[in-house]
Amino acid sequence: MRIAYFNANLRKGQDGVTRCMYKMFEGALERNVQAIALTSTLPDPRDIIIPMYKVPSVMLPLQKNYRIAVPGYQMFAGILERFQPDLIHINSPCTLGFAATRYAQHFNVPLVATYHTHFPTYPRYYKLSALEELTWKVTRYLYNHMDRTFVPTLPILEELRERSIDRLEYVPNGVDLSLFHPGHRSQSWRKQFGNGDKPIILFVSRLVWEKDLRVLAEMYRQLQAQRSDFEMVIVGDGHARTELEAMMPAAHFLGYQSGIPLAEIYASSDIFVFPSTTETFGLVTIEAMASGLAPVAARAGGAAGIIEQGKSGLLVEPLSARAMAEGVISLLDHPEERKRVASRALARAQEFSWDRSLNHMFNSYETVLHEYSRHRRSRAA
Repeated sequence: MRIAYFNANLRKGQDGVTRCMYKMFEGALERNVQAIALTSTLPDPRDIIIPMYKVPSVMLPLQKNYRIAVPGYQMFAGILERFQPDLIHINSPCTLGFAATRYAQHFNVPLVATYHTHFPTYPRYYKLSALEELTWKVTRYLYNHMDRTFVPTLPILEELRERSIDRLEYVPNGVDLSLFHPGHRSQSWRKQFGNGDKPIILFVSRLVWEKDLRVLAEMYRQLQAQRSDFEMVIVGDGHARTELEAMMPAAHFLGYQSGIPLAEIYASSDIFVFPSTTETFGLVTIEAMASGLAPVAARAGGAAGIIEQGKSGLLVEPLSARAMAEGVISLLDHPEERKRVASRALARAQEFSWDRSLNHMFNSYETVLHEYSRHRRSRAA
């Protein structure tokens, strides 16, 4: 099998999508599947594990770490002509994804996608709510050209189905259990925040407004108004960071982290908060759970498909800072219950194996190829 992967960005670890994609690349190598990747942004050369090709692109004005491909498949047609893919897998609904879709249609190549990012919800965060329905129309148009769309959580799959998007398949993401686990807990790391005995509330994400950062800041303000027996740690970077720091002046901003340092931060914290309502999965949530944290998350999107309410975490009213603050307070006030929730969260996270997920995905590739071949034979007859 020969697979061509497409995604706007391939900087390793820059976001949840790229972290998932590198797992796909590793899965292809382990299964002796030939794979290439096409992108607007190449990674550090040390991170290239399969052949990767850069297409012409321009910088996005509000997202300087991301670039958007010049429209059209002519810029990569020669690469694919030489590679001769059996299957194309797109991972972002951008100009590059649309170009790959047109190529697949023109040259009769089976086409699949993973629905990583819930773009139809983004316009409301940039005073563009009027564009939300248009974004849904574009999303529906793109994904209904797929032979299969992989969706990482059931709540998002149901939402897409309600929006008349077809040929959906539930394939959850995994979590790297060899990296994220409670064994990385460090008392010396905790002591950089006083004497290390206060519970640490953690938030990990790209710092962009569609992660519901205003809800996070208001939750923090409400907690601060009621008590001082906690520390708030923020991990991540993005265009909203400066403004968020001003909204949360006593919180500890650690910037972008990855690898062992990130695993240590997770495991050395106590409560994970995630107010985002725009997640399709929420990789950071499952990483926190695998690290032994009790999560408090919005009852929406990806989190609702991962956390079992009241058992492996708390799901609270979406977009409600008050509800999130109350969830955190209940865990602060009842440390034994917090430990029980954390223990069940750890057990829940261990159900999300990358091996299982990738086996499912590569088996689905074979199914799509078989169905496509059968369909072409029936049309020829």
